[in-house]
Parts: sequence; C-alpha cells; structure tokens
Amino acid sequence: MKRWPLLLILLVCSRSILGQGFMYRADSLHKNRVIGVSASSVGLGVGSILALKYVWYDDFDKSPFHFFDDSHEWGQMDKLGHFYTSFHFSTLISDFYQWSGVKPRKAALIGGAYSIAYMTSFEFLDAYNTEWGFSWSDISFNVAGAASSTIQTYFWNERRVNLKFSFHESGLAQYRPSVLGNDFPSRTLKDYNGQTYWLSFNPFNWTKNESFLPEWFNISLGYSINNQLIGDGGSYVLTNGSQQTVFTPYRQYFISLDVDFEKIHTNSRALQILFRGLNCLKVPFPAVEYSQGKLAFRPFYF
Repeated sequence: MKRWPLLLILLVCSRSILGQGFMYRADSLHKNRVIGVSASSVGLGVGSILALKYVWYDDFDKSPFHFFDDSHEWGQMDKLGHFYTSFHFSTLISDFYQWSGVKPRKAALIGGAYSIAYMTSFEFLDAYNTEWGFSWSDISFNVAGAASSTIQTYFWNERRVNLKFSFHESGLAQYRPSVLGNDFPSRTLKDYNGQTYWLSFNPFNWTKNESFLPEWFNISLGYSINNQLIGDGGSYVLTNGSQQTVFTPYRQYFISLDVDFEKIHTNSRALQILFRGLNCLKVPFPAVEYSQGKLAFRPFYF
C-alpha cells in the first residue's frame, strides 16, 4: 500500500494556497518571474524527490528494477490519489506560469508536462522497492490527471470540472491500525474507507445562456469504498474467541452538492487565498449513496 500519493494531498492543498492567492496573472511576459518559477519548480521538485527517497524509500528493502501490477488493489482508491495529485500539480504549475505572463495554452502544456514528469519519477523509486514496483496503472492515472487539468485550461482557460477530496472516520482503522492508521492524521492518509474523491462541476454554466443558478453552485459525483481492510479486495475475517466478524468490501457512489469557491467573486486577497485552498476539498452536504444495489440518503456526508 503506497502512501506517498496521499501524503501529497496535503502538499497540493498547501501549495495551492501559496500558489494562487497572492498573485494576479500578468498581461505580458515577465522573464524574471519565468526564471524564478522555473528554478523554484525544478528545485522543489528535485528536493522533494530526494527527501522522500532518503526519508521514506530507504527504510524498505531494495531489489532490481521490476514491474508491479497493483491495478486491482484497494478498489482503485490509490489510483484516484494519483489522478487527484497529478491534476492539482498540473493546475498549480500552470497558474504559476500564467502569473509570469506565459499564455494560458502554453502554461497549461508546461503544467501538464511538469506534473507527469514529477509523478513518474516516483515510479522509478518504486521500481527498486521489494514491496512495490514500477506500476503502469499509476502512470496511466498520472497522465490522465494531468491531462484533465491541461485540456480544460488549454481549450477553456478555466477549470469547469474540479477534483476534490473528503474524509470521515470509517471506524475500521481500529481493526488494522498498522495499515489504516492509528490516529486521525494517519487515518486521513491511510484509511481508504473514509476517503471520497469527487468530480465537482456546474453543468448549467457551460453555455453562454444565463443560468438561474449562481456560478459557484456545483454538483458533485463521488466514489469511495467501504469494509476493505486488505489491499486485494478479499473479505477480512476477525476472530474473537468463538465469534467471527466478516468484512466484505464494496464500492460506494455518491451524488451531492458542492461550492466552487473560486467562482465566488471578492476583492479581498485574504479570501482569495482561503478560497483557493478550500477548493481542494469537498464541502459537507447531504448526499445520495448507491452501493450494494441500494440507494441511501446521507443527511450530512463528508
């Protein structure tokens, strides 16, 4: 179970806050900004890769370069972690270059290329790890995530569909705390049963016709899993004396409401910073869940 894509969720959110709030896009090319952004992006990228290599990867046994097919594990939740992280890194770098005066289409391509290159570098670290390996499914979701952001900026100069994340306590970590986390911060990153990934969008504002709904009003489609305590998706049997509890994993699909904070117009720079950061996360709202062939209403879901 690879942790680093989920750890990057926090990095993405914090860098998103720093990356957009204090800057306004330049009308013309600022070479000094371009140089600074390029140097910072490369420096931070290489630095974080080396840091994770020595702090995280060196604690695991090594083996020769090898491939590993983990596409079936954890209900593909870790793949959505790749998709989400790659999407937001592509978005962030694109925003930085637009701030530097680079045209939106060119900035979008730079952001997408950076995200793919950065995320792929970790696959080469995984490739020499005995427990994991170079995963083509990870690469596929990295590319798809970066492309989702790049295509929207390239053709629309805005992101009409955003990717968001939410988490709640599933109550399952107590049974395997070493895998699913032994406190709230670690469970947020490790317990896939409590995580939900969302596609958030406002379909009513995609045309030039005026909508009766505000721009910031969004519909969200979510995906998660439940009752999964082992990676391969099999049932987990907990034995307590003569009693047995069987956890059988299943998928969950949601539809809910959401807020696109970046569509809320304000002249306050502090609010712009706050809204940019909040837009990584799904707003708690009522939701309709479909799972195990049944519909259920969640009056408050996060």
